[in-house]
Amino acid sequence: MQFLTWLVISTTLTQSNVTGGSRLRECNLRAIFNFGDSNSDTGGLSAAFGQAPPPNGITFFHYPSGRFSDGRLIIDFIAKSLGFPYLSAYLDSVGSNFSHGANFATAGSTVRPQNRTKSQSGYSPISLDVQFVQFSDFKTRSKFVRQQGGVFKELLPREEYFSEALYTFDIGQNDLTAGYKLNLTTEQVKAYIPDVLGQFSSVIKGVYGEGGRWFWIHNTGPLGCLPYMLDRYPMSPAQMDDFGCAKAFNRVAQYFNKKLKEAVEKLREELPEAKLTYVDVYRVKYTLISHAQKYGFDKGVIACCGHGGKYNFNNSERCGASKRVNGREIVIAKSCKDPTVRIIWDGIHYTEAANNWIFQQIVYGSFSDPPTSSLGDTNSRSCSEF
Repeated sequence: MQFLTWLVISTTLTQSNVTGGSRLRECNLRAIFNFGDSNSDTGGLSAAFGQAPPPNGITFFHYPSGRFSDGRLIIDFIAKSLGFPYLSAYLDSVGSNFSHGANFATAGSTVRPQNRTKSQSGYSPISLDVQFVQFSDFKTRSKFVRQQGGVFKELLPREEYFSEALYTFDIGQNDLTAGYKLNLTTEQVKAYIPDVLGQFSSVIKGVYGEGGRWFWIHNTGPLGCLPYMLDRYPMSPAQMDDFGCAKAFNRVAQYFNKKLKEAVEKLREELPEAKLTYVDVYRVKYTLISHAQKYGFDKGVIACCGHGGKYNFNNSERCGASKRVNGREIVIAKSCKDPTVRIIWDGIHYTEAANNWIFQQIVYGSFSDPPTSSLGDTNSRSCSEF
């Protein structure tokens, strides 16, 4: 039985006002270790290169929290549903608690090292292989520091937690956009996807070699629905779908996802003790954007926080950007009035409301491969059966 079954059970217990801690101990789930890019970065890039500016964080944290959103991300909702605190970024030395896991994701990260893409595909040089090195070192040093005792002992995971953890991955979007920044064609971008996924698989095997067994892997979202892509690479009406998304960019994302799923299937054969769940986040996100009003949202492909242009997005004046006018610093890329009814936050990332909606769809396993049992079925089982 795949890990999502456990996720469903703990979520159900939380919703029933039952303390999830005892149930999690029964299931031997102890921690979450996350790898990825800005879709799941809870403060890595901000710790390394400077805080994401306000109004990021305005909805939930009420201050910039290292997340490129008005509030929480999907990984935050996963952690909350399991009764864990929100994951601290590995790179953040201020106020971090790693007792139940760590987040190695940083905004702008790619699977391939940037010297392989020959492009600054994002802000972060911390590609997936670097994140794995950080994880491996974190695992080794956590054991050593805990043995020393003292104040840091309780802020680090126990040694056994690493084999009793959920390993989450959400990365690949920046590998695709890197090619377009180099003016490659869609076919040229598709041509290097096997190399991207080869390196992705190597990291999964590396984590497996470190004792990881439970893997939760998101595919990439609909690139053609992001204002960042729509503004940077204008398309003719014939190249757009009925919901304002660029068909070519979405097709390359779908191709990536098809190959990612094949890579996961191969990994299942090569790593017999691993439980790998592939999650079709693309389908969930596209459903939300294409049926925005049905689900209580509006303006599917228009950014909430931004400035100017058809999509309320200007790449040189992103969310929180300001300029000096008559000696005063004026914020020109502001948040919309109500982020809770918007899907896209800043032209690249999603709002907390959208992230929560997406989480609610994937938590029950309907978009997972292999699919999990229904909530009613899983609720009647004990963890020892999984």
